[in-house]
This record gives sequence, structure tokens and C-alpha cells, in this order.
Amino acid sequence: MDLPKQIEILFRENSALANKISEEISKLAPRVVKKLGLDKIKIMNFCGSHEWTTTHYGLRALMPLEVELIPGPGCPVCVTPSSDIENVIKLAMEGYRVYTFGDVFKLPTVKHYKSGEIGSLAAAKASGADVRIVYSFADAIEEAKKDGKPSVFFGIGFETTAPSYAVLFTKEKVPENLLFYSSLKLTAPAAEYAVQLHKEAKRTPVSGVIGPGHVSTIIGAISWDFFPKKYGIPAVVAGFEPIDILTGVLVILNNLYRGKAEFTNLEYRRVATYKGNIFALENIKVAFNVVDTIWRGIGNIPKSGLTLSEKFKKYDAKTQLGIKEKPWDYDLPPGCKCNEVTLGLAYPTDCPLFMKACTPARPWGPCMVSMEGACAVWARFGSYERIKDAISEVK
Repeated sequence: MDLPKQIEILFRENSALANKISEEISKLAPRVVKKLGLDKIKIMNFCGSHEWTTTHYGLRALMPLEVELIPGPGCPVCVTPSSDIENVIKLAMEGYRVYTFGDVFKLPTVKHYKSGEIGSLAAAKASGADVRIVYSFADAIEEAKKDGKPSVFFGIGFETTAPSYAVLFTKEKVPENLLFYSSLKLTAPAAEYAVQLHKEAKRTPVSGVIGPGHVSTIIGAISWDFFPKKYGIPAVVAGFEPIDILTGVLVILNNLYRGKAEFTNLEYRRVATYKGNIFALENIKVAFNVVDTIWRGIGNIPKSGLTLSEKFKKYDAKTQLGIKEKPWDYDLPPGCKCNEVTLGLAYPTDCPLFMKACTPARPWGPCMVSMEGACAVWARFGSYERIKDAISEVK
């Protein structure tokens, strides 16, 4: 039996283990709530893939009433600013070939090109622009080399994607006719922002964070130590199978009950390490600089973005084409609550547009576009109302 199947059996199909962990969570949660004097234990699963697993497998239905799992801002497509998409659309309409990933293709903008109907790269392509979907930056490089046409790669993503760009710059594989438009984001500053926001808003504070497993394979579990050390709340780097997330919740509850949270727990040790991928980190450090950047619907978060370093400025689309950063203005369409959803302040079903004006087939807001977007996940696999109905039926 191959390793992926073994992992699937152990972490996805092991109902006996899932029930056992669920029972332990149910026993421990009331004791933690009583000890901390809270009305509930709020745990943020930062990553969009964690939200997918949580919703797809109905893990919220396994939680006792004392535990609330909220989504976080870990969907790179959801947080790509409208102004970046608008800038890239303009380049496409002016004759540049634009390469992008498939889930960015339908991402809607607030302002349309020349006040017209072009409010996405898909619409730009339909209007005759040369917009091409690629699987990777390497694919774009290979194609751009063939005909030498002036081109721009729209680079989005988190620390998991950044190395795939960085290595190709440091290895000098990028042709001069291919510019790079960076909309890269860093996860830890946004997670900290979200946790602080819950605290400052005088809501039930976030009591624990499930850190993104794949990001942590690059930046290491050490990157999440600031939660236990600075905020006194436990953090767990968890994988993406149902057992991973259930285990993460149980570990957080155990930490809270024992009053002990010093270092990030590495549940996902079968893939991630405490220090991360040194090779990838070194290449990111050479190719990029850390900068303040805008998150869609949220605004500027200090030191949460990456831009090409001076050594590679000749590839920087913003620098070479004179694109100036605009001060952030509210960049969600009217009525959209994606900002609240990505920060765990609201559930997708709290948005009046959810599955009405905004659906996976006709996304109105950015969280309905990508498979990592909380709204898209809930639209496909469940809703809080359905879960509450299921719980009430059982009880």
C-alpha cells in the first residue's frame, strides 16, 4: 500500500479515532470554559484549506457548544486587492500578455476598466486581451521565452508559493520580456492582526490558532511561537485531514486547561518541521523584500507582503511600468462581507448576498471565487444553519 493511501486510512477514514478525539474534546471543553471564565472557546483555523476540511467533513457538528471554529484570512485569492487586479487588467488591455493562475481568472474588481464591463481578467480575455492561465511561474517562463512578447505574470500567494517564484529569479531563469507583478502576502502578520482585532473589538477572544500546515513547511512552526509567547494562547500547526484538525483542537484545549502554552505544537510533523525549509527561505530572502501591503477588504497590514528585491527590480512590473501604489480605499462590492468572513468576525451565511446575488457560478465577492474561500466552501459543502439544525436534531 502506498504512503498516500496509508495516510488517508489513518487520518481520513479512521472513524473510531475521530470519535475518540471528539469525545475527549466534549469532556474537556466545559472544564476549560469554566476555568477561563469564557462563554466559549474560539479557535481560528487560519488556512482556507483547513476551512475546507472543517466544513467538508462536518467537523463543526462534532464540536461541543463550548467550542467555536472560525475561519481566518488564509485564502490568497480572497485577499488580493481589487487595485492589483485592476492594474493587471489595464496592462492586459494595453497589449501585455498576462499570465495568471486559474482561480484569479474570475476574481471580480470594484472598479471596471474605463468604467466599462471589464471587471475581471476573464472579462478582459473575452474582450480580446491576451490573458493566459498557467499552472506555474515556470510554465509562464517557458512560454514567454518562445516568442519574446512583452508579458506580465500576476504573482499572488503566500509563503508556499513564494519559493516557486524566488528560485527561478535566483537561478536567473526569468526572461527579460516577462515582468512580475507581486501581490504576495505573508501569513503570520495577518493572523496576528485578526487575533488582535477580536480582542480590541471586545468580542470573545481567540483562544487558540490552528496554523497553516503547508505554509509551515516553508516558514517552520517556529514562526507561530509569537502566539504562545506574546499572547499566551496556544498555536498548533496541523495537517489537512479531519483527524489532523480534531487533534489540533484537542491539543489547544489541553494547553488551555493546563495553562501551558510556550511553543507551537507541531501536529503536522510528518511534513513540516520546526525550522521550516531553509533552502526555500534563503531564496525568498534573496529574491524579495518584506513590505507593508494591502489585504482586500481589510486595508494595510504592516510587513505582510513581498516585493522583488533591488537585485531583481528590472523584473518588477510596478517599477518598470510606473504603476504607483494607491492609498487603500474600501475595495469590496456593496453588501459584501468578505472582510468580516476572512477575519472570523462573520460566517458566510451572515452575508445577505450569500447564495443569492453571490454564488460559485456568479461570484460577487472574492471569497466566493477560490476553493479556499470560506464562502465558496460553505456554498458547496454546508452552512452554519445546517449544522445547527443537525445538532438540534441529534439533541
